[in-house]
Amino acid sequence: MAIPDYQTIMLPLLQFLKDGKEHNIGEVVDSLADQFKLSTEDRQHLLGSGQQTVIRNRAGWARTYLKKAGLLESTRRGFFRITERGYSVLASKPGRVDVNYLEQFPEFVAFRELRHERRDEAVVPVSVSTDATPEEALDGAYARLRLDLEGDLLDQVKSASPSFFERLVVELLVRMGYGGTLQDAGQAVGKSGDGGIDGIIKEDRLGLDVIYIQAKRWESTVGRPEIQKFAGALQGHRARKGVFITTSSFSADALEFAARIDSKIVLIDGPALAKYMIDHNVGVSLARSYEIKKIDSDYFSEE
Repeated sequence: MAIPDYQTIMLPLLQFLKDGKEHNIGEVVDSLADQFKLSTEDRQHLLGSGQQTVIRNRAGWARTYLKKAGLLESTRRGFFRITERGYSVLASKPGRVDVNYLEQFPEFVAFRELRHERRDEAVVPVSVSTDATPEEALDGAYARLRLDLEGDLLDQVKSASPSFFERLVVELLVRMGYGGTLQDAGQAVGKSGDGGIDGIIKEDRLGLDVIYIQAKRWESTVGRPEIQKFAGALQGHRARKGVFITTSSFSADALEFAARIDSKIVLIDGPALAKYMIDHNVGVSLARSYEIKKIDSDYFSEE
């Protein structure tokens, strides 16, 4: 029997979890391989990268989609279990659970659309036409993997402790070129707490100017009052520059206020934070890389 695609796997995966216990992806893969009567060769069949088996990769994607739809939840690192919504789906006895089925759940629709309330941000396509060139298909796949990683990374940040979040902010700002050394930055951020200021960090390695930091590990939207308070704190320190970082989002009033005041306040919301973390290799590691090569025309040009 051929290795099932990730959509075919979704319902069997959910059925495997109906015992209510937490399981890891390895247990799921073994169950699916037995259910679909995969041969030893199919069970060991690797992706082109050679980094992972095909069945494990597809089971992982099925788990991700079910999680985004709220049918299962993470319990601890590497483990997950079915949710009440997942039980409701099983009780309805669907013939198939796939992407079209999951679109009845608002969380999954939001995940698919990946709406970021940012006026200056273009929508990144999450699917690729079957008429796409190989390069376009590869670009589309990369974009999708990146967006999925951003969402998962932000979930991890939100679940971290306040002290860990402070260290994360420090490391990110240093990786972005601020704060001098990591040790110098760490002595500044998270230790001020003075009138709406969470920390102070050097703008450059020479310390020619400083940037004031406010970091909020929040779920709720940051409104204009919080930005006004931060702006007032900057004025109290005769400061000109500030960065307000949150794991949530900013209201339209907050964005409008920050844009028109004299002080330069950069607002970094949750999605932007995840993007910066990926761009500057904070909290992520390289899984694999591909080299795309082309003919070197100069090599074949005759003298």
